[in-house]
Amino acid sequence: MATLPNPLPKLASDPSGRSLGLRLPPGRLIDSTVEGPWHEPLLWHAQRAAAPGNWSALGGPSARAGLLPVLVDMGGARGGPDDWELAPDAMSYPGDHDAEEVLARHWEECAADGEEWPGPAAAPTLASDPGTRAAQVADSLTGEGGSVFAAPHLALVPARRSADIPAVVGWTGPVNHEGDTARLCAVLRSWEDRFGIRVVGLGFDVLVVSVAAPPATLTEATAVAAEHFAFCPDNVLQGAGDLAAYAEQLVGEPVWSFWWD
Repeated sequence: MATLPNPLPKLASDPSGRSLGLRLPPGRLIDSTVEGPWHEPLLWHAQRAAAPGNWSALGGPSARAGLLPVLVDMGGARGGPDDWELAPDAMSYPGDHDAEEVLARHWEECAADGEEWPGPAAAPTLASDPGTRAAQVADSLTGEGGSVFAAPHLALVPARRSADIPAVVGWTGPVNHEGDTARLCAVLRSWEDRFGIRVVGLGFDVLVVSVAAPPATLTEATAVAAEHFAFCPDNVLQGAGDLAAYAEQLVGEPVWSFWWD
């Protein structure tokens, strides 16, 4: 897929990132894929677990260097990113896909027979700055009581926009639902534009995004819930059980988490 020039190889000889205007803690470059080592690093992650404030301290300088932050779970049952069966060569480019077409196709595959795709949800008014909301959510995942990830570590990815992060690293968490993660990243781009989402965390099969403009009413949430069902049916089928109950959970919710079986 098309990406920005990758600054990560510079960290092999400059681990502190000073040449990129960064002050990095000790960390690791990851190039492991399902096919063997990739031709360049896919991401960098800190060796120590993340703490509240780390995202804000590093996010601005890293973005100026062409690297976007994301939390990666190092404590899951499937280990960290070097054990995740990353497949960057299997990814297309998110910009080549239409988000509504992706959602409509998956809706037709997963919804009950005869239930028509209701169409995309309208864009609400932003309730907060997307960058500020992302930092707040990152802090909530790394502070005491953060339960989504067992051991979140701050990582940096050479991505054009936050929505592209899963495809850039070749993340295959949704493979049983969608084999080309870039198609789901097209949806994330649309949510970035409409709801101010940012990709904040990745586990082996878990995706967490912050939401700057969550649905404010049950009517709005019901429309968003339909998109979530097409994006990740396990969220509904193995969670709330039906769209109505799931929609109730989305009203005012600043964090959306997705898990694929």
